[in-house]
Amino acid sequence: MQRGELTLSVILVAYNMQRAAPRSVQSLLNPYQRGISADSYEVIVVDNGSDRPLTSLPGPEGCAGIRNLRLENAPPSPARAINLGLEKARGEVVAIMVDGAHMLTPGALRHGLDLFASLDNPVVALPQFFLGPGPQTETVGQGYDEAAEDALLAQIGWPDDGYRLFEIGVPYRIEPGGRRPQLFWFVRLFESNCLFARREAIERIGGCDERFDLPGGGLLVPDLYRRLADLPDAELVQLLGEASFHQVHGGTSTNVTREQQKAQLQAYLAQYQAIRGRAFEVSQKPLKYYGHMPTPHARRLMLTG
Repeated sequence: MQRGELTLSVILVAYNMQRAAPRSVQSLLNPYQRGISADSYEVIVVDNGSDRPLTSLPGPEGCAGIRNLRLENAPPSPARAINLGLEKARGEVVAIMVDGAHMLTPGALRHGLDLFASLDNPVVALPQFFLGPGPQTETVGQGYDEAAEDALLAQIGWPDDGYRLFEIGVPYRIEPGGRRPQLFWFVRLFESNCLFARREAIERIGGCDERFDLPGGGLLVPDLYRRLADLPDAELVQLLGEASFHQVHGGTSTNVTREQQKAQLQAYLAQYQAIRGRAFEVSQKPLKYYGHMPTPHARRLMLTG
């Protein structure tokens, strides 16, 4: 990959995200994204049949180009939208963001791409956070909403320093009693909302399996991650000190109650069993870790309690 070449295509899928998607796209652009040249990557936004066409996206100046594709008569799952993005992608490396409500920290693209210069077939996963004081499955029922989130983002002066998102978010996985997971950065991921892989590797496994047709995709992304991990030459890497942050938007599985989420999970697992003929299991392939600890709030998640 030569300097200045288009090496990365970021595919972001959005559905009814007029408020959230523009911020997500802004978090992908230079100079917010640090250490990566604007001409080395493109952003492909796929509107998965929103009630109103997605508009008001940032301009293309912060990357090699932004393409806004609309999938008409879209199914409830984002699988077809991702595959459409893959068809249009020009980069050797692809970063798949199945939920367009996620904002990235400023080094995510640079650190994700770094691995492709040193490893033959890395599969790179970015940890996930919720914006707000707790998991949105709990906080939305307690009054956390778009106005509260806007106030939090204003409080940290976003987008001036995207690493301050760590000050106003929590990891997706929170232990009973609201405690952070011990050694959070080293918890094995089973999915990621910003998953990097070589386009050739994704094509080798046939892209996203459109049989995962439940609203939101069910276990579509865990399945994609697992199939990429199962490639004999794949090397799994989790990034440290970078993350994606989920904005509140009425999501299929994130902005529902815990009871609804548990019921959905059972449906997701049943569908996976029906498609794959086996129960879902997280890959146990050895992990590599790569990154940095950019802020005190990120370093706190290195602690054991």
